[in-house]
Amino acid sequence: MSQESLLSADVVSKRKEQIDRLRSEIGRVVVGQEKMISRLLVGVLTGGHVLLEGVPGLAKTTAIRSLAVALDARFQRIQFTPDVLPADLIGTMIYVPSQGTFQTRKGPIFANFVLADEINRAPSKVQSALLEAMQERQVTIGERTWSLDAPFLVLATQNPIEQEGVYPLPEAQIDRFMLKVKIDYPSLDEEKIVFDRGMKNFADTPRPVLKASDIVEIQEDVEKIYLDPSVRDYIVDVVRTTRNPEIHGLAELKRAIEFGASPRASLCLGKGAKALALLAGRGYVTPQDVKDLAYDALRHRIVLTYEAEADDITAEDVISRILDVVPVP
Repeated sequence: MSQESLLSADVVSKRKEQIDRLRSEIGRVVVGQEKMISRLLVGVLTGGHVLLEGVPGLAKTTAIRSLAVALDARFQRIQFTPDVLPADLIGTMIYVPSQGTFQTRKGPIFANFVLADEINRAPSKVQSALLEAMQERQVTIGERTWSLDAPFLVLATQNPIEQEGVYPLPEAQIDRFMLKVKIDYPSLDEEKIVFDRGMKNFADTPRPVLKASDIVEIQEDVEKIYLDPSVRDYIVDVVRTTRNPEIHGLAELKRAIEFGASPRASLCLGKGAKALALLAGRGYVTPQDVKDLAYDALRHRIVLTYEAEADDITAEDVISRILDVVPVP
């Protein structure tokens, strides 16, 4: 595979140094959770929205808040509840009697980083309002449409074990998330550090090490990371196999898959793989970058049949089988 790159080695080295400083600053506050931080950085470097799924207490909110502070970017946290209204998210028109006119009061969506906490508690009308912002990078208040400043990123969390008072995300909504990351419990040593810090009321705050404008520049460089046609074909082949598993001799998976991943998944996987390459200090994408990101880019885009759920087959099982059989360039 060719290892051509549109970025010089010096630029790649400079960008990696900036990202490493950002990662280190977040690490001053968040113990462990290397994968979560890596995937958040992938989202930041590509402008892709990220959905974090995990039980309470795994530092999801802390990690996102620390990321925003370290980037010196505008940050807003929205705690979703069943009684939240679209106006609580995007803003509304307020009548000013003294002037006899309406004025626009912007909502918390007007930020660089929006933490949508417990997003699956939001009712459908709020989901629709958020969908426009995520997809179009704009919101409509009254008769006027407002563009959202770059970078704009929705980083959402949801609790997988909560059942009461939740609204499962519709397919159109969840497909807008570039990645869905499942957060695991910390290791034994990491949990001991968390315990010691908590007992001492340890509280550290990250320092701003980059600006929002720096992220926009890095995002432009990520687009220049080289992706060989053979790796492109590999990505497309993996995604198409989620829709037609029989093309690689996985006919038995046909009964497990209701709907496979759309072409948007290929784009997300390709862009995310470029970001992973830069995180590793490379100016080109390898097939291993694709494999490493495949679970997070595809798990929320594969809809399983009731039969698969009855047999305890998960989206991760399907992805694993596909990665085992699709030829690697």
